[in-house]
Amino acid sequence: MFSKLVGIDLGTANMLIYVKGEGIVLDEPSVVALEADSKKCLAVGQEAKDMLGRTPGRILAIRPLKDGVIADFEVTEIMLQYFIKKLKLKGMFSRPTILICCPSNITSVERNAIRDAAYRAGAKRVYIEEEPKVAAIGAGLDISKPTGSMVLDIGGGTTDVAILSLGDIVTSTSLKVAGDKMDRDIIKYVKDSYKLLIGDRTGEEIKKRIGTAWRGSRADTMEVSGRDLVTGLPHTITINSEETELAMRESMQDIVRACRTVLEQTPPELSADIVTRGIVLTGGGALLKGIDQLLMNELNVPVYVAENALRCVAEGTGIMLENLHLVR
Repeated sequence: MFSKLVGIDLGTANMLIYVKGEGIVLDEPSVVALEADSKKCLAVGQEAKDMLGRTPGRILAIRPLKDGVIADFEVTEIMLQYFIKKLKLKGMFSRPTILICCPSNITSVERNAIRDAAYRAGAKRVYIEEEPKVAAIGAGLDISKPTGSMVLDIGGGTTDVAILSLGDIVTSTSLKVAGDKMDRDIIKYVKDSYKLLIGDRTGEEIKKRIGTAWRGSRADTMEVSGRDLVTGLPHTITINSEETELAMRESMQDIVRACRTVLEQTPPELSADIVTRGIVLTGGGALLKGIDQLLMNELNVPVYVAENALRCVAEGTGIMLENLHLVR
């Protein structure tokens, strides 16, 4: 019985698992629901996400990852163990070899926490790779050649910007402005402009349905319900796409500045490659309407959204598992 080769994209918002020979076998939100007193696990994944913001006092719905790193070690371990057991990745005598991805600029302590969580969940061997590199491979870029490739990976908790050449990262930066921050921007905007309090899930729903990063790229409206801060009663308002652009503008500028910083630190030969090859967008944030136009306008280089933006990292782990001898 051979041990299975497993690739894990341990994301702040979603967790994806790739098994060699089977492809992506799991794509679920990184949320765990526990009993408050006994810490007994009640639900994991989509079922637990449906409980966010809707639980009675005795149940806690927790997102154990924050800004791309482990915020609650115990709960992360519960989540990993649950999925490994559910997918039967661990046999009686065989333990899986796991390749996990992490943001590019995390500390060695945070890196060790990810490694420990995987070992305690039952891994035989653990490899840790940097997310932008894996995302680039998953997006179909050939990073082994001496030409520059630039990747912008916008996840739930972190945005990674990296320039790759000869199979490794040349310059990179990681910032804690990503999907979750955009949701919070929208929630704050609705609170300030309409005196209406909405939850995290509603904020995310607005971003997905009518959100835009480039003024004029879409003109949709949406009805939003929440609690009126003046009367304390439920209330409904209508919000449009232009307002979401306004709400997220500052976060978008942070991402643009990060791209600028990385481009400024890049050797000129590689800069020349980026001008012709452009920037590839991956991660859930790449699906935000108009973000490619915004970056093209600000950076004057072509920008492409990867076909499988949401699954790039997971598919990248799959390609790396096929070539584990190179990772080692």
